Amino acid sequence: MTGQATMSVRGPLATRQPLSARFWNGPAARIVVIALLVLVVAAALILMTGTASHASVPTVDAPTPPVAPTSPGGLSVDINGPDGTPSSAIVTLVGITLLSVAPALLLMMTSFTKIFVVLAMARNALALPSIPPNQVLAGLALFLSLFIMAPVITDINTHALQPYLNGHIDFTQAIDLATKPLRTFMLAHTRQEDLALMTRAAGLPNPKDPSSVSLPTLIPAFMISELRAAFIIGFVIFVPFLVIDLVVSAALMSMGMMMLPPVMISLPFKILLFVLVDGWGLIITTLISSYRGSS
Repeated sequence: MTGQATMSVRGPLATRQPLSARFWNGPAARIVVIALLVLVVAAALILMTGTASHASVPTVDAPTPPVAPTSPGGLSVDINGPDGTPSSAIVTLVGITLLSVAPALLLMMTSFTKIFVVLAMARNALALPSIPPNQVLAGLALFLSLFIMAPVITDINTHALQPYLNGHIDFTQAIDLATKPLRTFMLAHTRQEDLALMTRAAGLPNPKDPSSVSLPTLIPAFMISELRAAFIIGFVIFVPFLVIDLVVSAALMSMGMMMLPPVMISLPFKILLFVLVDGWGLIITTLISSYRGSS
């Protein structure tokens, strides 16, 4: 009995496994093995990437020492093309420059100033400060200036511009040939008194003849002469309209209508007189003949 009891007690104890054996045979052992495998693979990838990055580093060559120049350098601009004609870049630059200074040239060296001032004074004499508008007067003055300056423009195009574009003369010669017709035109319409005034103002000695006057002296003298002639024509235009204003004012005063503005009554008579005598035609004809007569 004692031996059988001992056998029955020892039997179940003999079938039990140790704790470590149950751990390695369970699911926790598989998780640990998988984690170890992942760590080994990650370490192998890191080692391979580092080796590749170290292997792909390029080698840097030693810098090449500078070479001493054999001849002194410089900047050269070729104005003319291979066939002697001016290059397209130079022609474009000259065109842009002329467009930028064209308003100043138009005001100072042509008949535009005189024509515009006369037309503006005629408008003021009619007591119409905004009719015609300034744009209309400027356009009319511009085309009248082109009409008057047509011989000068043709001369510049024939003797200066076309030979320069064809490569027969250089830029300096073209400028000299282009200024001669303008100088002749301005000298023909500039008073001797204005030339002397600008010469004294500049502190220069008296020139031997008008043709030897420099352009910086000739241009302001020409503008002063043009303004003087424009004011003389404007005075002649103002006189008949002033007479109409005086007559209308006297008539209103004699009738006791002192509160009625005389301009309101005289304006229709001014417009009627201007239309009957063909005022615009007379003014334009006078302006054109003032240049043709002294050319």
